[in-house]
Amino acid sequence: MNNIFKNASSYWVKYNKYEWRTDKDNVLFLTPADGSELKMYNPMVNYKDMILEALNVGIACMNKDTDKEELKNKILDFVQHYGLIGFMTALPTTPDFITYNDVYLPKNHYIKKERLSTKEFLSCFFPFEEIDFVKKKLESSWSVTDASVGALILTLKNAPQAVLMSFQKEYAERFDWLINAFSDLAFTFFSSFLYYQDFDVLDEEQKDLYRKGMAAFGSVAPTYHIELRDTPVIIWEFNSLLLQIQMMLSLMITDTDSAIRVCRNCGKAFISRHKNAGYCSKECRDEFKNR
Repeated sequence: MNNIFKNASSYWVKYNKYEWRTDKDNVLFLTPADGSELKMYNPMVNYKDMILEALNVGIACMNKDTDKEELKNKILDFVQHYGLIGFMTALPTTPDFITYNDVYLPKNHYIKKERLSTKEFLSCFFPFEEIDFVKKKLESSWSVTDASVGALILTLKNAPQAVLMSFQKEYAERFDWLINAFSDLAFTFFSSFLYYQDFDVLDEEQKDLYRKGMAAFGSVAPTYHIELRDTPVIIWEFNSLLLQIQMMLSLMITDTDSAIRVCRNCGKAFISRHKNAGYCSKECRDEFKNR
């Protein structure tokens, strides 16, 4: 499975600046900052860097000693690099929920109800400025005042409407939801990593706990098509950055040629050519041995 995404492509959108804001109910959200500019990019180009950064944010989220301000900074750094993760289209049973009167949700960490009206669901992601959204039966529309978003919509005209709506500046994602999402990614990785690292010393009950943790990981499968460019290219049709991260992490965990390890000194995830490597750098190795 050498460079599985070499002849593949996808897209996502990020802004060059984000900020934390608190809504009227004192809930903390991350959203594009005023005056920020959007950019479309291909997350598959440097997917290993993205997965490692997501895992290390998740490791910090799982650490009870990490204070809130540090977590905010780590999440902000990730989002500055890759954009918001797309909860609005990752959570429903279909990214085309806009065409329905209600949104149906599988069991998740974020919304307890299994069904919400479309407008009620949208309000979870537009807490500061209600979008001009009009729905009549299966038809719906919303006003776009930002020229760059309008141009993006023309470029991605075949994407689900909800995906395009999530690229607006008014879109926001909750801090506590982001904490859960990154923690889940780190937990999934550790379920695999520790299962095999400690296999000989784990009892059957502990092994079963790791297996159940891994079995719970997953999401709606992406679709794809092939385009004939200079060479044939697989175009993955991900409807959220979260789904892209989940799939890439899954492939890296199951790839026998990939070795994601955890540094014994600093506790960060890193990729090594050797499965027995214990340190992310010579400096960490020397520091650990000199303790």
